[in-house]
Amino acid sequence: MTNRRSFLKTSALLTAGILAAPNLYAFDKKYVGLQLFTIREAMAKDPKAALAKVASLGYNAVEGATYTGTQLFYNMSGVEYAKTLKDNGLISPSSHYMLGESMDAKGTITNGWEKAVDDAAAIGTKYMVCAYLLDPERGNLDHYKATAEKFNKAAEVCKKAGIQFCYHNHDFEFEAQNGKYPFDVLLENTDKDLVKFELDLYWASRANQDPIKLFNRYPGRFPLWHVKDMDKSTAKNITEVGNGSIDFKRIFAQSKKAGLDYFFVEQDICPGDPFDSISQSISYLKKNLI
Repeated sequence: MTNRRSFLKTSALLTAGILAAPNLYAFDKKYVGLQLFTIREAMAKDPKAALAKVASLGYNAVEGATYTGTQLFYNMSGVEYAKTLKDNGLISPSSHYMLGESMDAKGTITNGWEKAVDDAAAIGTKYMVCAYLLDPERGNLDHYKATAEKFNKAAEVCKKAGIQFCYHNHDFEFEAQNGKYPFDVLLENTDKDLVKFELDLYWASRANQDPIKLFNRYPGRFPLWHVKDMDKSTAKNITEVGNGSIDFKRIFAQSKKAGLDYFFVEQDICPGDPFDSISQSISYLKKNLI
C-alpha cells in the first residue's frame, strides 16, 4: 500500500531524475510537421485540398519541397500560398532548395539565390535548406570543402533576411574518403552560426550513424530533423514512424543537445496512399513522443 512516506520518496527520486537528465523534458511539443515531398503527387494535383487534408490529420507545420524561382510555391503566389496555409492553421517554417551547381534551374543556391531568399522571407520562412547534392555535386573532400564555402556565402544572404541556412543529409555523406566523412567536412568547414543542419534520422541511421553521437560532437547544429523509420528487414527500407527499428524516444530525449526547433515527418516512398502512412506516423508520435 502506498503511504505518505513512500509517496514522498518516489517524488524525490523523480525530481532527482529530472535534475540529473533535464534533456528528457526539454523538447517543445507545439508543432508536428510534414515534409510535403511525402505527398508530392497530391500537392501537384490539388495543393489546396492536399494541405487541408494534412491539417485534418493533426499536422500544423509543413516543409516545402518545391520552389520554381519565379515566386511560385506549388503554383501559387507567395500571398496565396501564405493565405492557404493560414486558412488551414498551418505554418511553413522551412523549405527545401537545390545547390544548382549541375542543373539549369532558377531559385537555387548558385542561380537566383537572392530572389529565392526574398521570396522565402515574404512568406515568413525561418529556414532555407539545401535538400540534396546531385552526383556531380559531390566529388572528393576538396570539392566538399568548396561546397561548404558556397553554403557559408548562401547563409550570409539568408542571415541578412533573418533566415537560417541548413543542409539536409542522406547517407552518401557518411561514405568515408581517406578516413574522413564528407558530413564532417561540411560541418567543420561551415560557420557554426551561419550554417546549421537538418538531420535525417533515417538516412543517418541507415549509414550506421548514432544521432546522439552527432549531437554530442556538434551540439546545437541540428535545429531541424526529418523523422521517418527504418524497417526491420535486411533492405532497411523507409517505413512509417513507429513501424521500424529506430529508437525515437532515445533520440527525442536529446532534442535540447541537438538544438531542435522543428521536426518533419517524411516518407520518401509509401506502400499505399501516402495519407494513410502519414496518419499512422502522427498517431504514433502523439501517443509516444509529443
